[in-house]
Amino acid sequence: MKIKLVLLLQILLTLSCTANGPENVPQDISFEINRGVNIAYFLSQSTHRGEKRAAYFTAEDIKTIKEYGFDHIRLPIDEEQMFKEDGSKDTKAFELLKWTIDYSIKSGLKVIVDMHILRSHHFTSGSNTLFTDVKAQEDFYQMWREISGELRDFPNSMLAYELLNEPQAKKKEDWNNLVHNCYKAIRELEPERVIVIGTNPSQSYLGAKYLDIPKNDRNIIISFHYYDPFLLTHYRARWTNQKNFDGPVHYPGVTISQEEYDQTDCDPTAKEAVRAYIGQFYDRAVFRKNIRQVVEVASKYGLQVYCGEYGCLPSPPENDRLTWHSDIETVFDQFSIARAIWCYKDNKDGFGIIKDGVPDEAMLKAIHMK
Repeated sequence: MKIKLVLLLQILLTLSCTANGPENVPQDISFEINRGVNIAYFLSQSTHRGEKRAAYFTAEDIKTIKEYGFDHIRLPIDEEQMFKEDGSKDTKAFELLKWTIDYSIKSGLKVIVDMHILRSHHFTSGSNTLFTDVKAQEDFYQMWREISGELRDFPNSMLAYELLNEPQAKKKEDWNNLVHNCYKAIRELEPERVIVIGTNPSQSYLGAKYLDIPKNDRNIIISFHYYDPFLLTHYRARWTNQKNFDGPVHYPGVTISQEEYDQTDCDPTAKEAVRAYIGQFYDRAVFRKNIRQVVEVASKYGLQVYCGEYGCLPSPPENDRLTWHSDIETVFDQFSIARAIWCYKDNKDGFGIIKDGVPDEAMLKAIHMK
């Protein structure tokens, strides 16, 4: 009789753990991550819809990411994909989002859902209305309520929310106020969901000291991005004002010397855009000095630090690119910082551990994944 009662209790416990969430996923209480990759150009920064969108990131991709040794994905989403102009949810987009999370979790990958672009906020725009328009702010909070309503049954141990990618608030108070209000909206629905909060502006390490993080909540992660020196990591990037600069760049050491700069004959606008890098020195020690600023702030709150984006284009000298990757990984390890490289598939911008369907073996080795 006692054995039967024990078995009955075990069955009831199992049912209670799975009734409110997806099947066959872990039900732990902690969200621990280490190495991840961004799934760009899927539910963000893409005009693909229907079958073409669904085919961009598949079960095979998730299996590949797991096989490489990553333990999580950062999954950017855009408002214009997830929500229609009238604010209603796009059913197909949410179905795809939930499938991706569910299959990732079942494959052993944790997920950070990142609100990447809003109609009222783009990380490269200087004319965002999010921080000045009350309606845009209320729409933002409501979007997260809707997202929570769709995703809240996934276990806290496997899914986290990132409020906004690379905020561009002109005043630190504007970002801090938005964070607190959005945090409150989510906490009313999900008291224990891990929330990722980035630094302002642009998720730079320089903005960490200005963050006002909600107190007494260990289910928060402080996030920053790292692309320094930008002249190297975005060398000749077609979407930047330095795209036509073809002078020499270096890592480690001085990114470009005065003599090299003076001898470069290129588009005057591009040349002027890189003037600030003359004589700037970067190496592993500089990375440590910069990133330590985020670590020190996080330590005051007792929170985890996360580098949600980092990477270097293949356009600079190959050895310099690979050394940059190896050095930044070493610094992350020294500070026990979780991170997600930008990005999984190259979408013709140059970033990506998969280029034209072929893995970049040299970069995978440089980031210590081989």
